[in-house]
Amino acid sequence: MANTEPKHREDEEETSGVAAGDEEDTGAQIAPIIKLEEVAVTTGEEDEDVLLDLKAKLYRHDKEGNQWKERGTGNVKLLKHKVTGKVRLVMRQAKTLKICANHLVVTMTKLQEHVGNDKSCVWYASDFSDGELKEEMFAIRFVSVENRKKFMEMVQEISESLGKNEEKESKEAASTAGLMEKLSVSESKKEENTATDVPAATGEKEVRKETQTKSEESSSAA
Repeated sequence: MANTEPKHREDEEETSGVAAGDEEDTGAQIAPIIKLEEVAVTTGEEDEDVLLDLKAKLYRHDKEGNQWKERGTGNVKLLKHKVTGKVRLVMRQAKTLKICANHLVVTMTKLQEHVGNDKSCVWYASDFSDGELKEEMFAIRFVSVENRKKFMEMVQEISESLGKNEEKESKEAASTAGLMEKLSVSESKKEENTATDVPAATGEKEVRKETQTKSEESSSAA
């Protein structure tokens, strides 16, 4: 019986050689059909400093259905503008990055702990997350009581600071108004005194003129 093993080995070597030849790099480079350019993505937060950044779940109160509806899970931030100093609350959904809360923190922003859940708090705000101002009632739940306290304390601190600044500006405005009023009264009195002095001076000139005329008449008669 003839031994066919060497022939099989030769066939395998030839086959592997062909395969190896097919896989050899020819050095040719294929240019991509579509050239993609890098695009700068802006979030609108470039001119703001992050004061607070915490993970949470946000809810909005539906007035018509009288129930809480989930707005999304993500990170709630307190951002302070580098120029104006205004602070806003912004929250985006974790997966879609869709804005679910966007409003300024003002003196009227008051947070209260949610009854029955010490990790949550509620507040009212004029929100702009849907592209128009709406009066909304929000509830937010954090992963821990500590995070809820941090959030509430910082919002309260910002609100109180704004209240003090507004009070100071109000006092300064009142002081300026009072000073302007005093200056106005002083100018009015000065004008009145000037108006009173003019007729008196005119009267003295007339008396002098009359006296001089009489004196001349007396001299002529003599």
